[in-house]
Amino acid sequence: MTESTELPSARPEQWRPSEFEERTPSVARMYDFLLGGKDNLGVDRERAREAVSADPLFPRVVRENRAFLGRVARFLAEECGIDQFLDIGTGLPTQDNVHQIVQRINPDASVVYVDNDPVVLAHGRALLADNNRTTVIQADLRDPGAILAHPDVRRLLDLDRPVALLLLAILHFVPDEAEPHALLDELRAALPSGSYLAITHGSPDLRPDVVHRLEEIYSRTASPALARSREDVARFFGDFEMVDPGLVWVPWWRPEQEPAEDSDLVWFLGGVARKP
Repeated sequence: MTESTELPSARPEQWRPSEFEERTPSVARMYDFLLGGKDNLGVDRERAREAVSADPLFPRVVRENRAFLGRVARFLAEECGIDQFLDIGTGLPTQDNVHQIVQRINPDASVVYVDNDPVVLAHGRALLADNNRTTVIQADLRDPGAILAHPDVRRLLDLDRPVALLLLAILHFVPDEAEPHALLDELRAALPSGSYLAITHGSPDLRPDVVHRLEEIYSRTASPALARSREDVARFFGDFEMVDPGLVWVPWWRPEQEPAEDSDLVWFLGGVARKP
């Protein structure tokens, strides 16, 4: 992991960190650092290292979430035949993004990434400059109507055909006062029959003391986090039909090999469900 104080960008002229961004940790850049990336600032690394001190397995949790994303994308494209993906809260580009996975399977698959972080937008647009089936837009999960009505969403996704909605490691950054369950009701209602919803979410059920310490650490970032119980996370799927094996700790969702022994300590829940 780099110790550079600069934030490299494929098109650095598109974004320069503001004074606020330079002194306020960004969860997207922290996530990038925890995955071994270089698109982060000193303030992000400091807070991320504090999180790792609270839970030495935290980088493993983040990697398992990323591995879940890969398995889900392949499952949806290969086994379910989904060719439209809406990834909200995508974060900074890293290896094997959704469009790279699904377009290897189906070159005509369309992917729209959504994030509210301007640095994600700058990096994403640079990465996708030559890909006419994929785009990134700056929007916020807390305004689903704006996402669904965005011209780039309407251009690339046909909302009369099945869509995969991906909400990985994003809902725990939506506080209760923003009514996340109502937001999900609106998003699910907009999806046609045969669509899929994939969610991962931090939960205190497995290791409450550790997770609550991490909540306190993330309260000192630009995006405070709130872990939720399995029951609360399950509610986000509404009346969609859960795909086997249901809502489980992410290493145990259709693993490609037997999960390692310490997978029992990975405190992210994950699941996929289909709209009847």
